[in-house]
Formats: sequence, C-alpha cells, structure tokens
Amino acid sequence: MTTTLETWGPVDPLEPALSVRRVLTLERVLAGEPEVVAGAAQLDRPVRWVHVAEAADVGVMLTGGEMVLTTGVLLAGDDNAQAEYIRSLHRAEAAAVVLGLGRAFPTTPDVMRRAAERCGLPMVVLHRPFPFAELTEEVQSRLVRRKFAAVSLSEAVRTALTGLITAGAPLQRLLDEIAHHTGCPVVVTNLAHRVLATAGERSAVDDVLRDWERIARQAGGSEGDGWIRAELGGRGERWGQIMLCGYRGDTAGGKLLADRAAEALVLHRMLGGNAAHSWEEQSAQSLLTDLLSGVVPARQLLPRARAAGLPVNRRTFVPLVVPDGEPAQLERMLRLLGLSGLVAECTHGATAVLLSLARDQDATALAAHFAARLRTESGERHTVVAAADPRTAWDDVPAGLREAQHVADAVADSSAALDLPAVVRLKDVHLRGLVRLLRDDPHVQSFAERELDGLLCAAAADDLLAVLRTYLATGRNKSRTAQLHHVSRPALYRRLEAIEARLGVDLDDFEQAASVHIALLAHDAQQG
Repeated sequence: MTTTLETWGPVDPLEPALSVRRVLTLERVLAGEPEVVAGAAQLDRPVRWVHVAEAADVGVMLTGGEMVLTTGVLLAGDDNAQAEYIRSLHRAEAAAVVLGLGRAFPTTPDVMRRAAERCGLPMVVLHRPFPFAELTEEVQSRLVRRKFAAVSLSEAVRTALTGLITAGAPLQRLLDEIAHHTGCPVVVTNLAHRVLATAGERSAVDDVLRDWERIARQAGGSEGDGWIRAELGGRGERWGQIMLCGYRGDTAGGKLLADRAAEALVLHRMLGGNAAHSWEEQSAQSLLTDLLSGVVPARQLLPRARAAGLPVNRRTFVPLVVPDGEPAQLERMLRLLGLSGLVAECTHGATAVLLSLARDQDATALAAHFAARLRTESGERHTVVAAADPRTAWDDVPAGLREAQHVADAVADSSAALDLPAVVRLKDVHLRGLVRLLRDDPHVQSFAERELDGLLCAAAADDLLAVLRTYLATGRNKSRTAQLHHVSRPALYRRLEAIEARLGVDLDDFEQAASVHIALLAHDAQQG
C-alpha cells in the first residue's frame, strides 16, 4: 500500500475525525508495511478506539468504532471461525481489523479476506512484525487529546458567547462568533425550517441556501457529513434549531459546539426579551434592507429570500411601504388575507411589505384590498399604502422597493394624505414626489434657502411657516386656512401680509406663489 507520511502535531479540534486511513499513515504503522486487502472503500470510517484482542468472540466486547488488532493465533486452521470472526466484527460495527502476519498466518487468509470484502469491513495485514502496544498507546493518546481539545474549544466558545450576551451584542454578532469557532456556515431556523439568520463565509452560506429546500426536507433525518443540529427552546417549548453546515471536525465535537451555541441563543432570547418572531422580523429586515440598498445584486439575494420562506418561482412581486406602519400588525394582516410576503421596518418609522403573488392573482386589486383593510383596522381614514407597479422579475424588485419608498416619503406629511386614495402610486404624488426626489440636489437646496430666507430668519418662523404651508396646500383658500389654524380672517390677513413682506413676494401672483410653494416643499423634504 502506498501512502503519504503525515506529521502529527498539536491537535486541532476542527481537523477531520481520526479515520482508518489516517491511522495507516502513522510512521509506526508504515514500518509494519501495511496492505489493505479488503474494504478499501471504507477507509474513511472514524476510529473511536484501538482494541488489541485475540479472543474469537471479540465482537461481543465492542461498542462500535474500534480498530481491532490481532495476530489471529486462535483462528488458524478453522475456516468457519475465521469467517465468523469477521462477521462478528461487522455486526459490532468495528472500524477495521488489522492482522499481523507471521505468527499464525504467513500470508493473508483468503477466508477472512473474502468475508471482510462481503461485509465491507476494512481489513489490513502487516507484512513485518509490529508492536501493537505502541500503536495502541499513540492512537489512544491522540483520541484523548482530541477529546480534551474539543472540550476546551467548547468552553472557550461558551465564555466568548456569554461575554457577548453580557455586553448586549445582537444576534448576528453571536452567530458570527459561532461561525468563527466552528469554521463552517451556521444557520438558524424556525420550526418550519425557514431561515432566520446565517453566519459564515458569504460564498459558503450562499451555497447552503441555494440548496436549502433539499436540506430543509431532510432536516429531520440523521446527522452526517458535518451537518449537525441542536434544538432551540426551553420550558418544554421548541421554537427553532441551529445547524452547523459542513463541520470539518468529528461529529461528537461538533455536537458539543452546537449545544453550546444553542444554550447561548436561548439565553440571548431570554435576557433580551426576544420572542422567536422578532428573529423573523430581523431576518426580513436584513433581506429587504439589502434589496433596497442595491449593494448586493438581487440575483445573489434570491437564495436568502427562498430560504426565508418567500415564494419566488413564477411569482408577481408587489413592493409596498406603509408610513408609520407597525410590522406586527401588517404581519397579522397578511396572515388574515392569506397573502405571502416579507414585512420589515425600514427608514423613518415606515414599514416595507414585499408581496409575492401567484401570476393569476390580480396584484392591483389585492394591494387595494390590503390598503382598505388597513384603513379599517387602524380606524384612520387618511392611512395610505405607498405602492410600486407589480414586478414579475426578481431583478426588478429593488427598483420597485425604492419607488415605493420614494412615494411614501412624498406623502409622509399627513396633510398631503387628506385627499389621496388608500393606495398611492408615483402618479399620485405629482410635484411633491418630484421635489422629494431632488431634495438632496445642491441647486434645489440653494433655491429653497434663497426663496424662504426672509421667513426662516423670523422670530416666529415656525408659526408663519405653518400658516404658509396650510395656505398653499389648500389652494390659497383663506377661509379654510383660518379655520384650520383657529384664527379669525383679519388675524390671518395680518399673518399673510407679514409673510409677503418678509419674503418680498405677492402670494396672489400665481408664479410667485408657485415658486414659494416649491421652495417650501423642498425645505420640508430636506428637513424630513
């Protein structure tokens, strides 16, 4: 057998579990000229222990995962005993059998080789005399050190996570720490296997999320290949799980780390007063924030959206923004109406809602129904929902969310919503929408300051600005303005005269009034 000699240094808990293949690369084993004569496809089996035994019924003494070393001295000359010996090791789930040639068998016993091949049990023969005690000592020492290293790492993780929780760190910071120590992607899900949060190298996490539907379907199965889970919950209630995806170390050490991570997440929830649904809100907020920002291409966010439970295949997406909306209330409304979507708080107290509808559903009618229901539930007849036109392509969703947010900004002032429909679109915000869009332009800012300079410097600037704002918003209706400000018409006339004097304009002149109105809209947009 040709092998590459490895140097065994300090134990790294994240190294792959000690396997039959690795044991055979030890210098002491190589000195015995090992040859794999059966079960070569099973050499990556983990070795839990090394057991030296000559007894024919050794299988009853094993618990699984042992590498059994023997000279076969009690098996020579008895073909049935040789075959049963191999079968008993297979039944006991031994990792491998190593037979030292020379004392009982000068060459490989064909009966044992064939039996091992049939069972898929790795069988190794040593062509030169070999001190079994030395191998046993080295492997056992290695296994004990590995276990100690895993426990030490587990305690280091517990200490680090406890420190972060004490410092009030957010959930994502804890997950980043867990991913750092485990060296693999970390995923937190609810009981429906919807992804609430992730951590780890971005490309590796994306690979996991791209295949999440298959992984979620198998989430109740047995662990293996580095997929290690731990339940999240307490007081008899389960509310999620944390999963290590592709952990490179041995399963026992990985399970220990996953349990430590789960303990920390449960403690984080208890101390922070966080219910499981708040993690779902954070997940939705992170996704919608990334979509809105445009920093990450929408196509790269598609696996995250799918893993979060949002239907994305052959769907129509309706971006909505509700000024002063409550995420919990909007989530409840989606459930009541049987609609799929993500809900998350965005800027300035507004809440974004991304509806995902089947292609045969009427997106316009459902958005109108959603907004009407919101008005009814809130009891506010001026409540509005800012909406963008429906999108059938996922790549167009970020632009739609930004459009809906722009419309919401344009109607943020409650006075602007007096005569607006329940669903407000770009065409409904007219000049106010354009000014909001251009509010950060230096030329627009200079124009607003220049037009309003005389009024902004006045001692009663706030009162006069409020009167001017109402007067222009009501179409220069003096009676309505006086009524809204609870003043007499003569008192209003005096204030309007003071405004005209300070600005140097005639508000009865349409062009001058329009110029002041645009400047005031720009000023309010910049302040808001």
